[in-house]
Amino acid sequence: MGLLEECRASLGAGDLYQALGVRRGASAEEIRRGYRKASLRLHPDRAEPGLKEEATARFQILGKVYAVLSDKEQRALYDEQGIVDEESSVLTQDRDWEEYWRLLFKKITVKDIEDFEKKYKDSAEELDDIKAAYEDFKGDMDKIMESVLCAEYTDEPRIRKIIQHAIDLGELSSYKAFVKESKQKINARKRRAEKEAEEAEKSREELGLGEGDDDLKALIQSRNKNRQKEMDDFLAQMEAKYATKSKKGGKKEAPKRVK
Repeated sequence: MGLLEECRASLGAGDLYQALGVRRGASAEEIRRGYRKASLRLHPDRAEPGLKEEATARFQILGKVYAVLSDKEQRALYDEQGIVDEESSVLTQDRDWEEYWRLLFKKITVKDIEDFEKKYKDSAEELDDIKAAYEDFKGDMDKIMESVLCAEYTDEPRIRKIIQHAIDLGELSSYKAFVKESKQKINARKRRAEKEAEEAEKSREELGLGEGDDDLKALIQSRNKNRQKEMDDFLAQMEAKYATKSKKGGKKEAPKRVK
């Protein structure tokens, strides 16, 4: 069975781009990000024991898809003729797809996030992200706070001030959802944040985490115990915005520890 048939049979995807959840004209970084998100969902480590073999097969298919789309010649062939060269070294070489995945994606630690937060908050990049989120969600602060990277409840006054200043300057539209947000909704958001903080602290204690623990997965679990999708999305965003990219043609350094 060829790669295209495997995509249809195992992933329910009509083409290679759909398998990664990206558009046909996606940039190399968008394809990398799509692979990251798709592979996090299907990683064998997250599968139930009885489904591990099936998850491994799907994970391997995703690796092959990314290998094809990240190779300029193979992608051009696929785009122009709609076929995959199954005899290409991209697919025929003996490759450990889990190790390939680990080499592609640098492990992100708590220190990485803290360093990123320091640079990101109050930066031009954060300003652009806040404005984009405001327009995308038509002023809905619940969704804006969930969308903006590293945003905690304590950041809300600062973020509201940034948005209001942009509205006053005519840079953003004046959406009713923002300018006339009810106190009930604001208080409800505050209560949710306080509850999440309490649950996070309880989970941290249950997991035996210290302030210096550098296991990102455990940290995210402690903050968002039942929010796996948010964890996946956060990891993908951090990968796109922060993770060090290897130089073209250079070797990628294997992470010291992967869980």
